[in-house]
Amino acid sequence: MSEIRLIEIKEEILTDNKEEADNLRRKLKDRGIFLLNLMSSPGAGKTSLILRTIEQLKTKFRMGVLEADIDSTVDAEKVAAAGIPAVQIRTGGFCHLDAGMVMKGLDALDLSVIELVIIENVGNLVCPAEFDTGAVKNAMILSVPEGDDKPLKYPLMFNVCDVLLVNKIDYLGLSDFSMKTLHERVRTLNPRIAIIETSCKTGAGIDMWSAWLAEEIKKNRNRREHQ
Repeated sequence: MSEIRLIEIKEEILTDNKEEADNLRRKLKDRGIFLLNLMSSPGAGKTSLILRTIEQLKTKFRMGVLEADIDSTVDAEKVAAAGIPAVQIRTGGFCHLDAGMVMKGLDALDLSVIELVIIENVGNLVCPAEFDTGAVKNAMILSVPEGDDKPLKYPLMFNVCDVLLVNKIDYLGLSDFSMKTLHERVRTLNPRIAIIETSCKTGAGIDMWSAWLAEEIKKNRNRREHQ
């Protein structure tokens, strides 16, 4: 029997992507641009959160949005209607964005007039967590209707994120979702993660989220200025 050769394609892809992501981070840092990667399951509220964030921060930061979907331009149209430059990235079947895709999206924005770019990644709790987009910070949304067991099922997503937004808290009275249990499960995986409870419908917690993001942008700017 001849010898079988094993080729680890995924490992090579992830290694190459990490190098691209690090290069992108350096370039954006030199230009003073803060890139935020927002991830969640479909329907958790990514677009709604972005629109709420635009309302809160559009007078403080010049913004742009990269919308990623397998198909459709519906989310980019909503962002553009809010007066913010938006680029729709059709992934052609891919269930995530990688650094190369993000770079192509950024090329379509006028970065000379932008300070904050938000990526709305493909709706998925698995693949997007594996690929570094070059973002300064990773954020994720978990909605109450999804259940408090998701940290057990998708631990990597909770591990790679800097902030968790627990969205649709207006549904708490209609479900058996335990906020205490969720916090315990998330903290076990990632003790450093910030957890913010929000409702894009009522506006609850949006001020806290916007303040967190504004502070992170300020910290990033200060680090750049002192180097």
